[in-house]
Amino acid sequence: MPPSPASRHPSARARRPPRAGPGARRWAPCATCIFDRDCKETCVLPEVSVVVIVYNDADRLPTAVESVLSQSLRNVEVVIVDDCSTDGSYDVARSLASRDPQRVGAHQLPSNSGGCGGPRNHGITKARGRYVMFLDSDDVLEHDACRNMLEAADRTGADLVSGLCVRVYTDSRNGKTSEWYPWLYDRTRTVDSITELPDLFVFDTLSTNKCYRREFLLENNLEFPVGIHYEDLLFSAQAYLAAGRITLIPNWVYSWNVVEKTANASISNRRSEINNFVHRLEIHRRIDALLDERGLSALRHHKHVKFLKHDLMLYMRDLPFLNEEYRDHFSEMVREYLDGMPPELYDLLLPIHRICALLLVRDDWANLMPAIDTLLNRNKLSSPLVERDGRVFWCSEHLDDPLARSILDVTDEGYHSKALTKLFLRNTLTRYEHRDGVLLLGGRIVNPLGRISPDAQLSARIELGARRRSLQTFRFPVRQVRVDGDGIEWQAVVDLRRRFHPVGVVDNVWDIAVLLTVDGEETRTRLSTGGMQLEDSLPVLPRLTRFTADRLRPEVSVKGHLAFVVTAERPAARRTQELVGKGIKTPAGRVAISTIRAARKAKRELSSHESKVRLYHEMTRRLPVRKGTVVFESHMGKQYSDSPRAIYEELRRRNVPITPIWVYSQSTAGFPKDVELVKRWSWQYLRALAQAEYWVDNQGFPLDFGKRPETTYVQTWHGTALKRMGFDEPNQKLLDAAGRKKFQNAIDRFDHFLVRGDHDMRTLVRAFNVPAAKVLRSGYPRNDALVHQAQEDERFGAPQRDAQIQALAERLGVPEGRKVLLYAPTFRAAPDGEVKRFEFPFDVDRFADRFGDRYTLLIRTHYLNNVVLPPSVRGRVIDVSDEHDVTPLYRLADGLITDYSSVMFDYSLLNRPMVFYAYDWHEYAEDLRGTYFDLREQAPGPFVESEGELFDTLEDLATVATEWAGVRQRFAKEFGECDTGSAAEQVVDAVFGQEGTR
Repeated sequence: MPPSPASRHPSARARRPPRAGPGARRWAPCATCIFDRDCKETCVLPEVSVVVIVYNDADRLPTAVESVLSQSLRNVEVVIVDDCSTDGSYDVARSLASRDPQRVGAHQLPSNSGGCGGPRNHGITKARGRYVMFLDSDDVLEHDACRNMLEAADRTGADLVSGLCVRVYTDSRNGKTSEWYPWLYDRTRTVDSITELPDLFVFDTLSTNKCYRREFLLENNLEFPVGIHYEDLLFSAQAYLAAGRITLIPNWVYSWNVVEKTANASISNRRSEINNFVHRLEIHRRIDALLDERGLSALRHHKHVKFLKHDLMLYMRDLPFLNEEYRDHFSEMVREYLDGMPPELYDLLLPIHRICALLLVRDDWANLMPAIDTLLNRNKLSSPLVERDGRVFWCSEHLDDPLARSILDVTDEGYHSKALTKLFLRNTLTRYEHRDGVLLLGGRIVNPLGRISPDAQLSARIELGARRRSLQTFRFPVRQVRVDGDGIEWQAVVDLRRRFHPVGVVDNVWDIAVLLTVDGEETRTRLSTGGMQLEDSLPVLPRLTRFTADRLRPEVSVKGHLAFVVTAERPAARRTQELVGKGIKTPAGRVAISTIRAARKAKRELSSHESKVRLYHEMTRRLPVRKGTVVFESHMGKQYSDSPRAIYEELRRRNVPITPIWVYSQSTAGFPKDVELVKRWSWQYLRALAQAEYWVDNQGFPLDFGKRPETTYVQTWHGTALKRMGFDEPNQKLLDAAGRKKFQNAIDRFDHFLVRGDHDMRTLVRAFNVPAAKVLRSGYPRNDALVHQAQEDERFGAPQRDAQIQALAERLGVPEGRKVLLYAPTFRAAPDGEVKRFEFPFDVDRFADRFGDRYTLLIRTHYLNNVVLPPSVRGRVIDVSDEHDVTPLYRLADGLITDYSSVMFDYSLLNRPMVFYAYDWHEYAEDLRGTYFDLREQAPGPFVESEGELFDTLEDLATVATEWAGVRQRFAKEFGECDTGSAAEQVVDAVFGQEGTR
């Protein structure tokens, strides 16, 4: 029943009598009143009553009660309510009450209520405290929970106080925990209406991590629904809506004990029972009615989004493993419930969430079941996809409906542009038979958009790997593999009897994968069972003989993949397993397990950041310098590019006797083949840096790595500064003395710092506190090629393409004679400092339609971003973000479109037209970091702020080239006065001496 308007009005609270603080005493009948309300003696009333509900949980009930009695706030009572248990729980409750009758009361319902609501309601009627909390018998309160919540309630006058709940996985060997929606509890906050904090209403629907004013519960007739599951959802919604004030505290108050590996699922986890969903949906309907009654459409909107994202998806995940009757009933209920939801809600979901919801509503099980595979395995591509009108869709059905078409559009997911080796393709099991230890397997792998052609060179192999990765792997050939339309069909005979021999005691779980090779490139797939009925177990011969294990049982993992479990079925094998189990529990077994765990922990610690830093410095003390060794790194190992590349190639051109080592971060693709390559943060990387005679990079080696005196560090830097850098940045100014010293120590490692002219001296050199003696006014070696290109352009009166650039154009697919524009924006950061996802600030389709016959547009995102282009612009707009070095792209481009990226400073050397598309200039300029100059006043090209202005400017790029030529020349001279085309030579001469042949 909703509260009256008067009880919810702020002035109503003012008329209530003053509340006693935590230290005040309230007098009432004596302790026996817990059992007898007519008692006339007097005693101190509790501040907080904790209602502990129990059903058939006699073993854990004492621990829950003790967590209340041992609270730092002493004036608390425990109200135990037994839901008519059959295991002696009530006897335990009465025993606990008899030991401390002043603080513990025991009650029992006359019959089992079937849920948590009945006993909690009874507990409210028996509670005497000013505030009421709820505790389940298998959980515990944190030591200061009651005190922290009561103090917050008295300080703020809240009707309801909520604190942080932490899920504690009691069967985890590593102390696994997870916080329950922690962002809600990152600080103390108080709201006068739940509408001020919709996320609290939507996400934290628990009743157990909260403290309620008892008068508030009674005044508003707040009770849990009885006879229906998910009572917390409705009770919490009613409490949130009725509360005049709500306070959240950042303290851990409630430990929700969870057992992950259990055969007895809790009520809320019995999702395979259709009534479970019936109850959940009914609770949602009741909450919807409450919100409609109060006209809270915005709150209902938030709740619907959470239902689609969370509640619905929980059940969708289980559909492949349930029978047809369940699916039909489930889909019918969902269709009815979703029918009234506004379509715009789908825009707030992840693509796979909205696809699954749509296909379920449309009763399209053929496409839904693969989609659920992607729901279970977020990175898996489970559909062959379809291309229509230059866009990529999940399936070909339903595309005549505009809403369905928008939901099924997965162009932005980039499946069509990712390399096959980077796609996790669905592999559906189509055959599973076994004959005397020989498996006959077949499957079908998704062929996205038919990218694997019938004439592709195909091969495959099956891999059985122990889930404990340190153990062995077995491989078997796939005899038949062929392209069949939108799939790859394969068949295999896996002779486990002869070729599969697990140890038998420690390697009990085995995962199976199919490794498909297409034209020399390999991709790994897992076998989705797709609801296929798997036959009985197979015989297996372990290395420790069949006395340890004798059967191999197929099972389906939680992700829907086929796996095998080594088991014991024969009496002798079972006895061995029992002996092993008992042996583990002996002192010797426990010592062995502790030793293994200690070794694993030591291995993890050895790979930690701190350990690697310590080892690096130990290497610098103990290992000698390797004369002539040069470590090159560009953009933290992401590229073979920039000035480090130019210096390396100049050294090679001169035949200077060096031992070059290049650093890579992920892939070695694009790096030189004839040099030593080391992965960033690997042991080889640490040793290379510790022993190198020279370091050359453009961004910064790890800050914690000190440089030995014998090593020369050449810092080429990666760009001229528009935005404030170094100690000029606001976040650097906020550092404490230790932080500033660490940053300065990292800079002090530089022996040579390259600059392009006076602007760098006023900005970078000053901001980094680089001594003048370390500055090398050479210009940037990477720009030598641009200076030489500009000289060639001027000599011939037009941009020139030499053989290298022409080959680049052909490789990228630029049509002969077509002009090229390069769009190279910088990245955007969110307020929290995270890099924002790249989104086109103009319609790329409109650009291609308008300019595609004149220009090929190259897209070069910042290395922190990536871009997905729709198929509709194929051949007219090309993503070149994966090109290691941007300099050849500059030379290829006839014009540049940028915003605030430092590419403007380099490209200006070519004296080719530039357009500055600054659509978010005001947001950028007002950023706290700030800029060194106003780009609007000094931009060497048109400064446009809308798509229309941009397109109109590009219509006459020749005019831009002519009219802005003088400005570009002045800009290049101001910011690159030292770029004369000989920077690499100057650096090699200054650092390495004039060795080698020029």
